[in-house]
Amino acid sequence: MKVIFLGAGRGSRLMPYTEDCPKSLTELHGRRLLDYGIEAMRAAQPTEMVCVVGWCGERVEAAYPELAIRRNPEWASTNMLYSLLCAADCMNEGFFCAYTDILYRPEIVAALAESSGDIVLGVDTRWRERYQRRTQHPEDDAEKVLAAGDRVTRLDRRLSAEDAHGEYIGVARFSPRGAALLREHYARCRAAYEGRPFQQARDFGNAYLIDLLQEMIEQGVPIHKVDTAGGYHEIDTLEDYELALREWPTPSG
Repeated sequence: MKVIFLGAGRGSRLMPYTEDCPKSLTELHGRRLLDYGIEAMRAAQPTEMVCVVGWCGERVEAAYPELAIRRNPEWASTNMLYSLLCAADCMNEGFFCAYTDILYRPEIVAALAESSGDIVLGVDTRWRERYQRRTQHPEDDAEKVLAAGDRVTRLDRRLSAEDAHGEYIGVARFSPRGAALLREHYARCRAAYEGRPFQQARDFGNAYLIDLLQEMIEQGVPIHKVDTAGGYHEIDTLEDYELALREWPTPSG
């Protein structure tokens, strides 16, 4: 099973760190953000790690010769879902995918690997504690999850915080069957919605992964979750970065 990291965007809210490099190369405690993701993903024993790049992608390629690189040439006008499908050729054997601006524990990766579901999402159940300290990133922006048991029933930023089971952390696993379903529904929706509003996105090219996953839920595709009670941190703004400096442990090695 492969790992696909999504790191094509500019990350303008993290300026000046992203003035001349992608967010994934921003250093925290002397390590780049992508280093943390690579280390956590080793818990899945992947056959290959892939990174989808866009803004200053050549810098990622130079820094990580061990990674397979896929490019999103439309990075400035598209979003996460489009970037993920730029690595569609890496999905056949099943894959993990992860944002590159997040910190998370290897334990959640291992739990995702052990799940029997074809599509499984990592969900933080203590997410609201973190948002109390995030004045620049309100709860309305969270990719909120509603669930029944381990089955995800809704993925929607518009969910009330009080009703949400947790927040999707940007780490997911797709079995070979799950990957095939993802590509099938992507092709269907692209044909139907190209240039038009789709779920919560202004147009299909700017859709997030959760937009397609919600569409798949509505079409009856089972999507499951595994929980983490914290052990996750997003770095979207300068405030997030300062919080991570204080709250995320300094690497021991």
